[in-house]
Amino acid sequence: MKVFAFAGSNSSTSINKQLVKFVLKSFSDHEVNLIDLNDYNMPIFSVDLEKNGFPEEAHRFLDNIAESDFIICSLAENNRSYSAAFKNVFDWASRINVKVFQDKPMLLMTTSPGGYGGGNVMAEAQKFFPQFGAIIKESFSLPKFYENFDLNNGVINPELLSTLNEKIDNFKKQLS
Repeated sequence: MKVFAFAGSNSSTSINKQLVKFVLKSFSDHEVNLIDLNDYNMPIFSVDLEKNGFPEEAHRFLDNIAESDFIICSLAENNRSYSAAFKNVFDWASRINVKVFQDKPMLLMTTSPGGYGGGNVMAEAQKFFPQFGAIIKESFSLPKFYENFDLNNGVINPELLSTLNEKIDNFKKQLS
């Protein structure tokens, strides 16, 4: 099976990308396509620009989803919502295909330095992503990233690691 993975951030030091990379170790028997949103740099969406056509990057984002069997993503939270980088890719892609996520199963995650772990963006995505073709099978939020995650060992809080592993196992079972 082929997994499409991304962090909803364009930060070169994205903690969400670190979380995605850690989780992808549990999918080593799958073909992985981990993208960087920096490779999908487009002008800020507007209906005026849309009249001139759609950026190739928006088509490429949708093609990556189409070629996958499932999606793993971790969304950055900026001011209680999606990062501008992700929102722009999403806006362009949704104008081409309103079902951006193309009815693919999704493992949805968030993390942040704070104790809420990106809970606001998680709630927003859980509410709206299904309307755009995401079939969210499992979700996980990692609070206090810098206290609960180590670059060499991943999630170091035993309770959170256990919860994450249960969610990964359950997600895999739902893919069968």
